[in-house]
Amino acid sequence: MTDRRQWLAATATVSLGAALAPRALLAQVPADKDRPDSPPDEVRRRRPSARLAGRGTLRFLGLHIYDALLWVEQSFDGGNYAAHPIALELRYARSLYGSLIAERSLREMERAGPIPAAQSERWLAFMREAFPDVGAGDRITGLWAPADETSEFIINGKSGKALRDRAFGERFFGIWLSAATSEPALRQALLGRKGA
Repeated sequence: MTDRRQWLAATATVSLGAALAPRALLAQVPADKDRPDSPPDEVRRRRPSARLAGRGTLRFLGLHIYDALLWVEQSFDGGNYAAHPIALELRYARSLYGSLIAERSLREMERAGPIPAAQSERWLAFMREAFPDVGAGDRITGLWAPADETSEFIINGKSGKALRDRAFGERFFGIWLSAATSEPALRQALLGRKGA
């Protein structure tokens, strides 16, 4: 818990000072205020029948970090999330370094159990390439396709990196959807469960 709090505090500090630091320039893609329950184009193209399962907000020390939206098919079963095609959209509210997002993601993936060192290094290298520095208004959408065991990341509506690795997909999307998540209230909100 201390490690997580230290990381979140460091992330908050980084985000407040990120305007002074060099970062990748990304097109700002505002959320669709008129149709908040409509999937973004990248989800609509790949998952035409996707519906919004739920949404939630990650905050730390009162700071709004991002909003998360989970897009699923009608047959989705949250208890077996990795068996279903899903799209997890993160709408960032502040600046964060992509390398920190990758490192934190790996630590969260380890909550489900140890990851062999070689696999851990490979996954971290992939995420460092896949996740750019982000700012307020930027979006990263992760798409999981269990049929071909592929995780694909879309950055502000533009195709990014993809990895074909079932274990990675299960662990990565489990950051938000598995029972081992560090944010159970956010998980409940994404799954659209009452009391979230």
